Amino acid sequence: MIEKIDFQKSNGLIPAVIQDITTLQVLMLGYMNEEAYKKTETEQKVTFFSRTKNRLWTKGEESGNFLLVKSMALDCDEDTLLIMVEPIGPTCHKGTKTCWNEEGTTNFGLLTHLETTIKDRWESDSADSYVASLKKKGTHKIAQKVGEEAVEVVIEALRSDDNLFLEESADLLFHYLLLLKAKGYSLNDVLLVLKSRMK
Repeated sequence: MIEKIDFQKSNGLIPAVIQDITTLQVLMLGYMNEEAYKKTETEQKVTFFSRTKNRLWTKGEESGNFLLVKSMALDCDEDTLLIMVEPIGPTCHKGTKTCWNEEGTTNFGLLTHLETTIKDRWESDSADSYVASLKKKGTHKIAQKVGEEAVEVVIEALRSDDNLFLEESADLLFHYLLLLKAKGYSLNDVLLVLKSRMK
């Protein structure tokens, strides 16, 4: 990739956006020259060029809070990097998870929005809420619904109607999120289990 990077566009430096590969949060923004890029690629720890110190610095060289490189991508103008990392400890020098003082919460986009909606309706106890009505019936009933939806997914997987298969899959996913809420867990808890299994 280094042959494609346009280091000359901004006087030898390019911005590098650092994103957490697990939470998908943007952690920080730094700058790299060609030497910093090569060191990052070789050592698989993010190294920047410090404009204030006028030298290379590897994030975590003093604190131990390294940014372990998982992937790097170059933008369409070939002058900005997106680096996906596994952060070791907080990223910001002030001790926070990100340089925008955000908590390290995982965001699954639409699924996180759905989890939030389920939480809100779970807590509202509205008479019109399907979530609240299942809550009143208890965890046993919610677990039963997950089982029913799982069977329907299997049945539709063996048939030829793809639309029905996707509809039943959506129902299963919704009720599974509801069951996680009933048990006091979230998708992030499941993710941590999966992460612990990765070798």
